[in-house]
Amino acid sequence: MTDNNNHVHNRTLMLVTVILMDLLAGMEFDLFIPSFPELQQHFGVSVFWTEALLSVNFIGYALSLFFVGSLADSYGRKPIIIFGLIIFIIGSIFCLSETSYVLLLLGRFLQGIGVAAPAILSFLIIADNYPLKKQQFFMSILNGVMNTSVAIAPVIGSYITLYFSWKGNFLTLLILGVVVLIMTYAFIPNYKISKSHTSLHVREYLPLFQSKTLMLLVVNIVAMFLPYWIFVGMSPILYMKDLGVSLAYFGYYQGALALVFAVGSILFGLIVQKINHHKALYIAGWLYFVSIMTIWLVIFKESANPLWITLAFIPFIISQIIPSNLLIPVCLNFIPEKKGKISAMLQGFRLIFAALSLQIASYFYTGSFGQIGIVVSLFIIVALITHVFVI
Repeated sequence: MTDNNNHVHNRTLMLVTVILMDLLAGMEFDLFIPSFPELQQHFGVSVFWTEALLSVNFIGYALSLFFVGSLADSYGRKPIIIFGLIIFIIGSIFCLSETSYVLLLLGRFLQGIGVAAPAILSFLIIADNYPLKKQQFFMSILNGVMNTSVAIAPVIGSYITLYFSWKGNFLTLLILGVVVLIMTYAFIPNYKISKSHTSLHVREYLPLFQSKTLMLLVVNIVAMFLPYWIFVGMSPILYMKDLGVSLAYFGYYQGALALVFAVGSILFGLIVQKINHHKALYIAGWLYFVSIMTIWLVIFKESANPLWITLAFIPFIISQIIPSNLLIPVCLNFIPEKKGKISAMLQGFRLIFAALSLQIASYFYTGSFGQIGIVVSLFIIVALITHVFVI
């Protein structure tokens, strides 16, 4: 009985640590976004270079994934996560620089490199310890937790910026990174996944590209997430600078989108094992179509109302809930012995294309939702088309 209680206790602490990793990964992107206007004014930089704080982070994240996926498949999850968290903490310290924007960019780059390990390997800890059905349940719950953190991050970030300036957000990330590092060292099991020789050569990923079904899943999942990141990256400038939303209220607009996804994911997790997955994916396809219509309605109306813009984007957020929670576990388990590499490739593509599309959107941005809505809707169309093939 004692051994069983210890086992349950250890599993619980492991899950709590995984949840904290997801909280860090979710808040790392969104916590400091409300401070974009203040950062732009403090350092005297353009919209393009302000958005680069997200893009360089995505690029660092994507580059790190190439190493994280391969190393995690051979040396286990724990040591790679610890190493990543140390790099993240160093980057967070660099982000506290008040005088050098270059140093701030470098800090964001290092944060991206470091956060990649806990972000992509946290779910693999679940995948290593539970069967697929349980994984889909935990994916829904963890998505709910992560997006709850994403929902509250801009609200918290808005008030931290209001009372402690933009540096307060990076200090918060630094403290959270240290806490997650300690929890990981104490409660994540340390074991090797494989005794095979590890190579960091790109050819290690070539077998993944040979599977048309796997690549279809990857393209669909990437296209599904890009519209959200484009909107999140551009919304601070759109809402606060051009639509006149105050810093105190901005977080509620952006947080509402993540909260819808979080609540939806948790509710979906409660029924995921009882529903027909094919029919659920079919419903998601129709929701994609509805989201395109609502976004284009706002574009044609040339609305400058932040509430209507937010409401127009909610159908797309809802449409993500079903496929993200069903397809990502299927994708990761497509080749079981290469979970780390598949996760790295999936996240890498997501972030590389997010960085590129975000910079394109910021380059053509002229102060209205129209340009953002067009770019976002084009990616939703790609998601819808590939979703049909997935079904």
